[in-house]
Amino acid sequence: MARAATTSDAFNAIAEPQRREILALLRGGERPVTELARALGMSQPQASKHLRVLREVGLVRVRGAGKQRLYGLDARGLRPVHEWVGGFEAFWNETFDRLDAYVQDLKQNKAGETTDDDDQ
Repeated sequence: MARAATTSDAFNAIAEPQRREILALLRGGERPVTELARALGMSQPQASKHLRVLREVGLVRVRGAGKQRLYGLDARGLRPVHEWVGGFEAFWNETFDRLDAYVQDLKQNKAGETTDDDDQ
């Protein structure tokens, strides 16, 4: 059975830490591959490979500007990731609410102990 490409969607593409770093750099605006490679401490061919993957899944766009190709973030491609992560929002809200209630109980119990100690 043939194995599916590991970079066929945004989830797989951003699983690679260096690709996430590229996306973070592109949040600040368009950049040429040479600048991205330098900022990440990698060779231009390595950066180009990562950019190709990001472009194929729709996270990066490219445009010509004179002799340069400028790469820019296309965050719309992150929508499936955002929606999936957003599904856990209720879980985290409930967890933090329980934690807050627990902390409040601890504070009340501590305050009660202090009052009891003062009575003695």
